[in-house]
Amino acid sequence: MEELQTDIKEQKTVEVKHRSKYHELMSNPTARTILSVIGFVVILCLFTALTGGKIIEPSNIKLLLSETYVLLIASTGVFLLMTMGCIDFSQGSILGVSSIVICYLSNYNIFLAILGGMAIGAAIGAINGFFNVKRKIPSFIVTICTMFLFRGVCAFLTTNSPVYAGENIFNYNTVSIKLIITIIIVLVVFLIFHFTKLGYNLKAIGSGETASRFAGIKVDQTKWIIFMVAGMITGLAAFLNVIKVGSVTSTGGNMLETEIMIALVLGGMPISGGALVRFSNIILGVFTYKILSTGLNMIGLATEMQQLIEGVIFIIVVAIFSDRNSTQVVK
Repeated sequence: MEELQTDIKEQKTVEVKHRSKYHELMSNPTARTILSVIGFVVILCLFTALTGGKIIEPSNIKLLLSETYVLLIASTGVFLLMTMGCIDFSQGSILGVSSIVICYLSNYNIFLAILGGMAIGAAIGAINGFFNVKRKIPSFIVTICTMFLFRGVCAFLTTNSPVYAGENIFNYNTVSIKLIITIIIVLVVFLIFHFTKLGYNLKAIGSGETASRFAGIKVDQTKWIIFMVAGMITGLAAFLNVIKVGSVTSTGGNMLETEIMIALVLGGMPISGGALVRFSNIILGVFTYKILSTGLNMIGLATEMQQLIEGVIFIIVVAIFSDRNSTQVVK
Protein backbone atom coordinates (compact mmCIF):
# COMPACT_ATOMS: atom_id res chain seq x y z
CA MET A 1 0.00 0.00 0.00
CA GLU A 2 2.82 2.36 0.91
CA GLU A 3 4.59 1.54 -2.37
CA LEU A 4 1.40 2.35 -4.31
CA GLN A 5 1.04 5.72 -2.55
CA THR A 6 4.71 6.45 -3.26
CA ASP A 7 4.24 5.65 -6.98
CA ILE A 8 1.17 7.91 -7.13
CA LYS A 9 3.06 10.79 -5.51
CA GLU A 10 5.97 10.35 -7.91
CA GLN A 11 3.60 10.28 -10.89
CA LYS A 12 1.88 13.47 -9.70
CA THR A 13 5.26 15.14 -9.25
CA VAL A 14 6.23 14.26 -12.82
CA GLU A 15 2.87 15.57 -14.14
CA VAL A 16 3.31 18.85 -12.26
CA LYS A 17 6.82 19.25 -13.72
CA HIS A 18 5.50 18.61 -17.24
CA ARG A 19 2.69 21.14 -16.72
CA SER A 20 5.09 23.77 -15.39
CA LYS A 21 7.41 23.28 -18.39
CA TYR A 22 4.46 23.50 -20.79
CA HIS A 23 3.15 26.64 -19.09
CA GLU A 24 6.62 28.18 -19.16
CA LEU A 25 6.80 27.49 -22.90
CA MET A 26 3.33 28.90 -23.61
CA SER A 27 4.10 31.96 -21.46
CA ASN A 28 6.99 32.83 -23.74
CA PRO A 29 5.76 35.19 -26.51
CA THR A 30 8.69 34.25 -28.75
CA ALA A 31 7.86 30.54 -28.46
CA ARG A 32 4.20 31.21 -29.29
CA THR A 33 5.24 33.22 -32.36
CA ILE A 34 7.61 30.48 -33.51
CA LEU A 35 4.84 27.88 -33.17
CA SER A 36 2.52 30.10 -35.23
CA VAL A 37 5.18 30.51 -37.93
CA ILE A 38 5.72 26.74 -37.98
CA GLY A 39 1.96 26.24 -38.34
CA PHE A 40 1.87 28.69 -41.26
CA VAL A 41 4.76 26.94 -43.02
CA VAL A 42 3.28 23.48 -42.44
CA ILE A 43 -0.12 24.49 -43.84
CA LEU A 44 1.47 26.24 -46.83
CA CYS A 45 3.68 23.24 -47.63
CA LEU A 46 0.81 20.81 -47.12
CA PHE A 47 -1.54 22.53 -49.56
CA THR A 48 1.27 23.24 -52.00
CA ALA A 49 1.75 19.46 -52.17
CA LEU A 50 -1.98 18.63 -52.22
CA THR A 51 -2.74 21.12 -55.00
CA GLY A 52 0.30 20.28 -57.06
CA GLY A 53 1.75 23.75 -56.50
CA LYS A 54 -1.33 25.54 -57.84
CA ILE A 55 -1.95 27.44 -54.60
CA ILE A 56 1.34 29.34 -54.97
CA GLU A 57 0.86 30.20 -58.63
CA PRO A 58 0.84 34.00 -59.21
CA SER A 59 -2.81 34.04 -60.32
CA ASN A 60 -3.94 32.18 -57.21
CA ILE A 61 -1.78 34.33 -54.92
CA LYS A 62 -3.40 37.42 -56.43
CA LEU A 63 -6.84 35.91 -55.86
CA LEU A 64 -5.92 34.96 -52.28
CA LEU A 65 -4.78 38.52 -51.55
CA SER A 66 -8.00 39.94 -52.98
CA GLU A 67 -9.91 37.72 -50.52
CA THR A 68 -7.74 38.86 -47.61
CA TYR A 69 -8.33 42.62 -47.43
CA VAL A 70 -11.71 42.57 -45.67
CA LEU A 71 -10.70 39.90 -43.16
CA LEU A 72 -7.38 41.58 -42.39
CA ILE A 73 -8.94 44.99 -41.76
CA ALA A 74 -11.81 43.64 -39.63
CA SER A 75 -9.37 41.49 -37.66
CA THR A 76 -7.36 44.54 -36.54
CA GLY A 77 -10.35 45.93 -34.64
CA VAL A 78 -11.18 42.60 -33.01
CA PHE A 79 -7.49 42.22 -32.18
CA LEU A 80 -7.71 45.34 -30.01
CA LEU A 81 -10.81 43.97 -28.29
CA MET A 82 -9.29 40.55 -27.68
CA THR A 83 -6.17 42.18 -26.23
CA MET A 84 -8.46 43.40 -23.43
CA GLY A 85 -9.92 39.91 -23.03
CA CYS A 86 -13.18 40.74 -24.85
CA ILE A 87 -14.81 38.93 -27.77
CA ASP A 88 -17.04 40.37 -30.50
CA PHE A 89 -19.39 37.97 -32.30
CA SER A 90 -21.31 40.78 -34.01
CA GLN A 91 -18.66 41.62 -36.62
CA GLY A 92 -20.47 39.86 -39.45
CA SER A 93 -23.69 41.72 -38.69
CA ILE A 94 -21.81 45.00 -38.46
CA LEU A 95 -20.33 44.34 -41.90
CA GLY A 96 -23.78 43.50 -43.29
CA VAL A 97 -25.56 46.60 -41.92
CA SER A 98 -22.64 48.88 -42.84
CA SER A 99 -22.64 47.45 -46.37
CA ILE A 100 -26.33 48.28 -46.74
CA VAL A 101 -25.72 51.87 -45.61
CA ILE A 102 -22.77 52.20 -47.99
CA CYS A 103 -24.84 50.86 -50.90
CA TYR A 104 -27.62 53.37 -50.24
CA LEU A 105 -25.29 56.37 -49.82
CA SER A 106 -23.05 55.44 -52.75
CA ASN A 107 -25.86 56.60 -55.04
CA TYR A 108 -25.21 60.14 -53.76
CA ASN A 109 -21.55 60.44 -52.80
CA ILE A 110 -18.83 57.84 -52.31
CA PHE A 111 -17.13 59.68 -49.44
CA LEU A 112 -20.47 60.09 -47.69
CA ALA A 113 -20.99 56.36 -48.16
CA ILE A 114 -17.64 55.54 -46.51
CA LEU A 115 -18.34 57.86 -43.58
CA GLY A 116 -21.85 56.41 -43.25
CA GLY A 117 -20.53 52.85 -43.13
CA MET A 118 -17.94 53.74 -40.50
CA ALA A 119 -20.50 55.70 -38.46
CA ILE A 120 -23.03 52.85 -38.34
CA GLY A 121 -20.23 50.45 -37.42
CA ALA A 122 -19.13 52.73 -34.59
CA ALA A 123 -22.76 53.07 -33.44
CA ILE A 124 -23.22 49.31 -33.18
CA GLY A 125 -19.88 49.08 -31.39
CA ALA A 126 -21.10 51.75 -28.95
CA ILE A 127 -24.19 49.64 -28.22
CA ASN A 128 -21.98 46.63 -27.52
CA GLY A 129 -19.76 48.76 -25.30
CA PHE A 130 -22.70 50.21 -23.37
CA PHE A 131 -24.09 46.86 -22.30
CA ASN A 132 -20.65 45.45 -21.56
CA VAL A 133 -19.40 48.46 -19.59
CA LYS A 134 -22.53 49.92 -18.01
CA ARG A 135 -24.64 46.80 -17.55
CA LYS A 136 -21.64 44.53 -16.81
CA ILE A 137 -22.78 41.86 -19.28
CA PRO A 138 -19.91 39.69 -20.64
CA SER A 139 -18.88 40.72 -24.13
CA PHE A 140 -19.62 37.35 -25.75
CA ILE A 141 -23.24 37.46 -24.49
CA VAL A 142 -23.77 41.06 -25.58
CA THR A 143 -22.32 40.57 -29.03
CA ILE A 144 -24.18 37.32 -29.65
CA CYS A 145 -27.40 39.21 -28.94
CA THR A 146 -26.50 42.11 -31.24
CA MET A 147 -25.33 39.61 -33.86
CA PHE A 148 -28.85 38.18 -34.11
CA LEU A 149 -30.46 41.60 -33.77
CA PHE A 150 -28.60 43.22 -36.65
CA ARG A 151 -28.64 40.06 -38.73
CA GLY A 152 -32.42 40.47 -38.52
CA VAL A 153 -32.04 44.09 -39.64
CA CYS A 154 -30.05 42.91 -42.67
CA ALA A 155 -32.71 40.33 -43.52
CA PHE A 156 -35.50 42.90 -43.18
CA LEU A 157 -33.80 45.51 -45.39
CA THR A 158 -33.00 42.94 -48.10
CA THR A 159 -36.26 40.96 -47.99
CA ASN A 160 -37.54 41.89 -51.44
CA SER A 161 -34.23 42.12 -53.28
CA PRO A 162 -30.52 42.81 -52.70
CA VAL A 163 -29.52 46.40 -51.98
CA TYR A 164 -27.45 47.65 -54.90
CA ALA A 165 -24.70 50.25 -54.79
CA GLY A 166 -24.26 53.11 -57.27
CA GLU A 167 -23.34 52.24 -60.84
CA ASN A 168 -19.82 53.67 -60.51
CA ILE A 169 -18.95 51.64 -57.38
CA PHE A 170 -16.81 49.17 -59.33
CA ASN A 171 -14.53 52.03 -60.38
CA TYR A 172 -13.08 51.89 -56.87
CA ASN A 173 -12.44 48.15 -56.98
CA THR A 174 -8.74 48.49 -57.72
CA VAL A 175 -5.75 46.83 -56.10
CA SER A 176 -4.18 50.20 -55.26
CA ILE A 177 -7.23 51.49 -53.36
CA LYS A 178 -7.72 48.26 -51.42
CA LEU A 179 -4.03 47.93 -50.66
CA ILE A 180 -3.66 51.56 -49.51
CA ILE A 181 -6.66 51.33 -47.17
CA THR A 182 -5.45 48.03 -45.74
CA ILE A 183 -1.89 49.27 -45.18
CA ILE A 184 -3.11 52.47 -43.51
CA ILE A 185 -5.38 50.60 -41.07
CA VAL A 186 -2.76 47.96 -40.23
CA LEU A 187 -0.03 50.59 -39.81
CA VAL A 188 -2.16 52.83 -37.58
CA VAL A 189 -3.15 49.93 -35.32
CA PHE A 190 0.48 48.78 -35.21
CA LEU A 191 1.66 52.22 -34.10
CA ILE A 192 -1.12 52.52 -31.51
CA PHE A 193 -0.43 49.06 -30.12
CA HIS A 194 3.35 49.48 -29.83
CA PHE A 195 4.01 53.18 -29.30
CA THR A 196 1.10 54.67 -27.36
CA LYS A 197 -0.14 54.51 -23.80
CA LEU A 198 -3.39 53.06 -25.10
CA GLY A 199 -1.61 49.95 -26.38
CA TYR A 200 -0.05 49.39 -22.96
CA ASN A 201 -3.43 49.93 -21.28
CA LEU A 202 -5.13 47.33 -23.49
CA LYS A 203 -2.64 44.64 -22.47
CA ALA A 204 -2.90 45.70 -18.83
CA ILE A 205 -6.71 45.39 -18.91
CA GLY A 206 -6.41 41.95 -20.49
CA SER A 207 -4.04 40.86 -17.75
CA GLY A 208 -6.36 42.07 -14.99
CA GLU A 209 -9.07 44.70 -14.82
CA THR A 210 -8.89 45.19 -11.04
CA ALA A 211 -5.15 45.79 -11.07
CA SER A 212 -5.58 48.14 -14.05
CA ARG A 213 -8.11 50.23 -12.12
CA PHE A 214 -5.72 50.52 -9.18
CA ALA A 215 -3.01 51.56 -11.64
CA GLY A 216 -5.17 54.50 -12.68
CA ILE A 217 -6.30 53.16 -16.07
CA LYS A 218 -9.81 54.23 -17.09
CA VAL A 219 -10.94 50.70 -17.86
CA ASP A 220 -14.61 51.37 -18.68
CA GLN A 221 -13.84 54.35 -20.91
CA THR A 222 -11.10 52.45 -22.73
CA LYS A 223 -13.28 49.40 -23.36
CA TRP A 224 -16.16 51.52 -24.66
CA ILE A 225 -13.87 53.40 -27.03
CA ILE A 226 -12.30 50.19 -28.38
CA PHE A 227 -15.73 48.65 -29.03
CA MET A 228 -16.56 51.74 -31.10
CA VAL A 229 -13.20 51.68 -32.89
CA ALA A 230 -13.60 47.98 -33.75
CA GLY A 231 -17.06 48.67 -35.19
CA MET A 232 -15.79 51.67 -37.15
CA ILE A 233 -12.92 49.66 -38.65
CA THR A 234 -15.34 46.93 -39.75
CA GLY A 235 -17.53 49.65 -41.25
CA LEU A 236 -14.54 50.62 -43.39
CA ALA A 237 -13.97 46.96 -44.29
CA ALA A 238 -17.58 46.93 -45.49
CA PHE A 239 -16.63 49.50 -48.13
CA LEU A 240 -14.07 47.08 -49.61
CA ASN A 241 -16.72 44.39 -49.51
CA VAL A 242 -19.21 46.55 -51.41
CA ILE A 243 -16.83 47.70 -54.14
CA LYS A 244 -16.05 44.04 -54.80
CA VAL A 245 -19.61 42.66 -55.11
CA GLY A 246 -21.62 45.85 -55.83
CA SER A 247 -24.55 44.84 -53.63
CA VAL A 248 -25.50 43.23 -50.33
CA THR A 249 -27.96 40.46 -49.47
CA SER A 250 -29.26 39.07 -46.19
CA THR A 251 -26.17 36.84 -46.00
CA GLY A 252 -23.74 39.75 -46.22
CA GLY A 253 -21.02 39.32 -43.60
CA ASN A 254 -22.13 35.80 -42.62
CA MET A 255 -19.45 33.88 -40.69
CA LEU A 256 -17.06 36.85 -40.62
CA GLU A 257 -16.84 36.75 -36.83
CA THR A 258 -15.94 33.04 -36.99
CA GLU A 259 -13.28 33.65 -39.62
CA ILE A 260 -11.77 36.44 -37.51
CA MET A 261 -11.74 34.27 -34.39
CA ILE A 262 -10.12 31.31 -36.15
CA ALA A 263 -7.58 33.57 -37.89
CA LEU A 264 -6.43 35.32 -34.70
CA VAL A 265 -6.19 32.09 -32.74
CA LEU A 266 -4.20 30.47 -35.56
CA GLY A 267 -1.83 33.44 -35.25
CA GLY A 268 -1.20 32.57 -31.59
CA MET A 269 -3.64 35.06 -30.08
CA PRO A 270 -4.57 34.16 -26.48
CA ILE A 271 -8.35 34.45 -26.07
CA SER A 272 -7.86 35.88 -22.59
CA GLY A 273 -5.73 38.74 -23.99
CA GLY A 274 -3.08 40.34 -21.83
CA ALA A 275 0.70 40.59 -22.03
CA LEU A 276 1.14 37.58 -24.33
CA VAL A 277 -0.60 39.33 -27.23
CA ARG A 278 1.59 40.24 -30.19
CA PHE A 279 0.72 42.27 -33.29
CA SER A 280 2.08 39.45 -35.45
CA ASN A 281 -0.98 37.43 -34.34
CA ILE A 282 -3.02 39.36 -36.93
CA ILE A 283 -0.75 38.96 -39.94
CA LEU A 284 0.24 35.35 -39.31
CA GLY A 285 -3.29 34.33 -38.40
CA VAL A 286 -5.10 35.92 -41.33
CA PHE A 287 -2.73 34.54 -43.96
CA THR A 288 -2.65 31.10 -42.32
CA TYR A 289 -6.45 30.97 -42.28
CA LYS A 290 -6.76 32.17 -45.87
CA ILE A 291 -4.28 29.58 -47.11
CA LEU A 292 -6.14 26.92 -45.11
CA SER A 293 -9.59 27.87 -46.43
CA THR A 294 -8.38 28.39 -50.00
CA GLY A 295 -6.47 25.11 -49.96
CA LEU A 296 -9.45 23.14 -48.65
CA ASN A 297 -11.57 24.67 -51.39
CA MET A 298 -9.02 23.94 -54.12
CA ILE A 299 -8.76 20.24 -53.26
CA GLY A 300 -12.52 19.98 -53.77
CA LEU A 301 -13.84 19.35 -50.26
CA ALA A 302 -17.52 20.07 -49.57
CA THR A 303 -18.35 23.16 -47.50
CA GLU A 304 -19.50 21.02 -44.58
CA MET A 305 -16.20 19.10 -44.53
CA GLN A 306 -14.23 22.34 -44.75
CA GLN A 307 -16.07 23.75 -41.74
CA LEU A 308 -15.51 20.51 -39.84
CA ILE A 309 -11.76 20.57 -40.48
CA GLU A 310 -11.51 24.27 -39.59
CA GLY A 311 -13.45 23.63 -36.38
CA VAL A 312 -11.16 20.77 -35.36
CA ILE A 313 -8.06 22.88 -36.05
CA PHE A 314 -9.56 25.78 -34.09
CA ILE A 315 -10.17 23.57 -31.04
CA ILE A 316 -6.65 22.13 -31.20
CA VAL A 317 -5.02 25.55 -31.47
CA VAL A 318 -7.14 26.98 -28.64
CA ALA A 319 -6.12 24.04 -26.45
CA ILE A 320 -2.45 24.69 -27.26
CA PHE A 321 -2.41 28.47 -26.85
CA SER A 322 -4.97 29.02 -24.08
CA ASP A 323 -3.71 30.58 -20.85
CA ARG A 324 -4.80 28.14 -18.18
CA ASN A 325 -3.71 30.50 -15.39
CA SER A 326 -6.21 33.14 -16.49
CA THR A 327 -8.92 33.48 -13.87
CA GLN A 328 -11.40 34.91 -16.35
CA VAL A 329 -11.24 34.01 -20.01
CA VAL A 330 -13.75 36.48 -21.48
CA LYS A 331 -14.69 39.82 -19.93
